[in-house]
Amino acid sequence: MNFDPDEVQRALRKAWSLSTSSQWTASNPAAGQCNVTSLLIHELLGGDLLKTPLPAGDHFYNRIEGTRYDFTASQFDRPIAYMDVLTDRADAEQGATSEQLSALRAAFQERRIGRP
Repeated sequence: MNFDPDEVQRALRKAWSLSTSSQWTASNPAAGQCNVTSLLIHELLGGDLLKTPLPAGDHFYNRIEGTRYDFTASQFDRPIAYMDVLTDRADAEQGATSEQLSALRAAFQERRIGRP
């Protein structure tokens, strides 16, 4: 898969739903999507899984070819003071169900392949 971060972000915004996070809302579609999103991006593009501890719990995101990508940062009102703690899938999976990951995978691929 060619990696265009802007295309990935657009496809994710369309793919997120209540099926991918119980915190999803139309006004904040990225809410609660960090675990499932970071897992999908890691699955599709490799790289590293990273996290930063926040008051509400760990926030997960990715590093691909040395660059940090946080596709769910828009859920927050303020910028994050990233700590870039290296983690693994088992840690990220604690905050996402296999059903949520399957739903995001299907919706993301549907919106990304052959779509503008």
